[in-house]
Amino acid sequence: MSEHDIIRLGHQADGIADGPVYAPLTLPGERVSGRLVGQTLTDVRIVTPSSDRVTAPCRHFRSCGGCQVQHASDGFVANWKQEVVRAALTAHGITAEFLPIHVSPPQSRRRATFTAKRTKNGAMAGFHARGSDVVIEVPDCRLLHPEVMRGLTIACDLAATGASRKASLAVSVTQSRAGLDVVVADGKPLDGPLRIALAALAERHDLARLGWRDEVVVTRRAPVQIFGGARVIPPPGAFLQATAEGEAALLAQTETILSGARRILDLFAGCGTFALALAAHAQVHAVEGDATMLEALNVGRRGVEGLYPLSTEARDLFRRPLLPDELSKFEAAVIDPPRAGAEAQVAEIARAGLPRLAYVSCNPVTFARDARTLLAAGYAMGPVKVVDQFRWSSHVELVAGFSLAKT
Repeated sequence: MSEHDIIRLGHQADGIADGPVYAPLTLPGERVSGRLVGQTLTDVRIVTPSSDRVTAPCRHFRSCGGCQVQHASDGFVANWKQEVVRAALTAHGITAEFLPIHVSPPQSRRRATFTAKRTKNGAMAGFHARGSDVVIEVPDCRLLHPEVMRGLTIACDLAATGASRKASLAVSVTQSRAGLDVVVADGKPLDGPLRIALAALAERHDLARLGWRDEVVVTRRAPVQIFGGARVIPPPGAFLQATAEGEAALLAQTETILSGARRILDLFAGCGTFALALAAHAQVHAVEGDATMLEALNVGRRGVEGLYPLSTEARDLFRRPLLPDELSKFEAAVIDPPRAGAEAQVAEIARAGLPRLAYVSCNPVTFARDARTLLAAGYAMGPVKVVDQFRWSSHVELVAGFSLAKT
């Protein structure tokens, strides 16, 4: 056994001591002991605890891998997440002002993917254990919305119905206005008997929609999401912000950044989270690589009166970013790329001199890279708003504005 002083948290929330030595579930300022295996401290014991150490609110915390920082105070986690963003920007020589962080409340996650498998006595469902493929049941999870928690029982039933003995299911459960929207991956191939059994299961659990692999088995009620007053029915498994509160915080800051713009681009638009709200005040052109998401957006907007013109375009922005002559038609844009960021599209935005941009990011590292491109082209970056939708995890989201000085 050896003792170590924890200096800081890494971006995956492990405590880091000199060496470096990585010690899970520890905090800066703590003295810890354990058995060193390579660079990782195992069998960790807290010798001197941090004043920021708290009792985890969830009894599953030490075994479940869904959360990483329940052992830290809310204030510490909020500061740490902002420092993760600050460090990513500092690595590119960028300094930033930060607005107060938004943190979604406990039991607010409206979507989750459970792992479910058959067992000798039936079936089980939950999340993977920390650093393991072992499935941990989480009946008292403090993260998920109570309606999504119903998905645990549903996932067990799905595994008993359509999983092989050797393979597990990935069961994605999303809360909608009409009930749970469930999509299953890795199950047995659909045949007549399985289709009948799944339809009966959907009835028994009062599901809105059930998808199996790449096919919708049954839609009992349309699984509606509300975007900007529009009733949108996303395709199965479509992206949705993790919490309603987080979505509202991102949207509010985006609307502030783009206030007054009359011609707006929505890049990586999805099913219209931003486009449908922005269309209440401006003309919007929404661009997204997945045509089925845009179809859902278009169907939803037809039921809303009073919107400004809202056009859509199916286009792979990684391979075919909008070029300066196309960008010149717009006054502003919101961009919400996946974790890889939007390097090619941001380069074209910089070349075009698009006056204003609201950049929504789920990866501080790629955000900082793209921010450097914009700043080098003469943009000024406004304050950064960190939005913590993935409470108690190492995941960080943010939104920031960029603008060119008027000439």
